[in-house]
Amino acid sequence: MRENLHYQKMSSILLQAVPGGGAYTQIALMVAIVAIFYFFMIRPQQKKAKDAKKFSDEIKKGDYVVTIGGAHGRVAELEGETFILEAERGARMKFSKSAISMESTKVFADKKPAA
Repeated sequence: MRENLHYQKMSSILLQAVPGGGAYTQIALMVAIVAIFYFFMIRPQQKKAKDAKKFSDEIKKGDYVVTIGGAHGRVAELEGETFILEAERGARMKFSKSAISMESTKVFADKKPAA
């Protein structure tokens, strides 16, 4: 009997706190908002970051790449998390692997004739 009284007090408190709807409706709405936020915002960003990391890890010597800053060239050397980019006329520049633009590299690699 005492448990029933406690339940009645809790339900009356919850009903007073939520005008026009039940507590379950409000909880379901919050869960739906969190799920939508996760599936449309967080998950695609995580997938994109994972794909970019995989792409930069698969770069090998001789690959044509484009950096975020717009430098085009072939990978001359790989040194851990950095690489040496060989541009036109033998110019060599050192970049971090994170500077490789996956989207630009894929677009320009298709257009670049094989040398």
